[in-house]
Amino acid sequence: MWRAAVAGWAMVGLAACAGGGRQMPVVERVDLGRYAGEWHEIATIPAWFQRDCASDTRALYRPLAGDRIAVVNRCREADGRLREATGTARTTGAPGEGRLEVTFVSVLGLPVWLAGGAYWIVALDPDYRWSVVGHPSRDYAWILSRTPTLPPETVRQFRARLADLGYDTCRLVVTSDPARPRLCDL
Repeated sequence: MWRAAVAGWAMVGLAACAGGGRQMPVVERVDLGRYAGEWHEIATIPAWFQRDCASDTRALYRPLAGDRIAVVNRCREADGRLREATGTARTTGAPGEGRLEVTFVSVLGLPVWLAGGAYWIVALDPDYRWSVVGHPSRDYAWILSRTPTLPPETVRQFRARLADLGYDTCRLVVTSDPARPRLCDL
């Protein structure tokens, strides 16, 4: 329970940062039904809860009633153990746009939105094969794919997109590559 409380307050701090800095555009249309399913992490600015992840980082999204999504994040730690976190996401912007909020804190099975963090979809393949997700603070980002890897040229295009949005691309780690290079070095 203590760890959940600390995690919750950490997420409140992240949410509080959302208003600062240059505005970050999001995709105008996201079909949450099509967005659902499994996504592989290609690159990230690791969040505090990902620091022990060594490989095979994935997210599984399942539609819930209304504008909500069930979230299951998984990864393998260096010793091979599976690490898993479950949460809930909801839309927070205009209907259908890529502005969501995610919380991994619940009380009696109900999501605690005060502990939520921004999950903004800033780029999305028309066929939902890849997605680029950011946080308005520019302290968090994820490149996701339906497959475990993406062509290097595609990853370099995402590097340019994130740089245009104000991200320091040297903070992103390419987690799909066992060498874990920085995105700016590709």
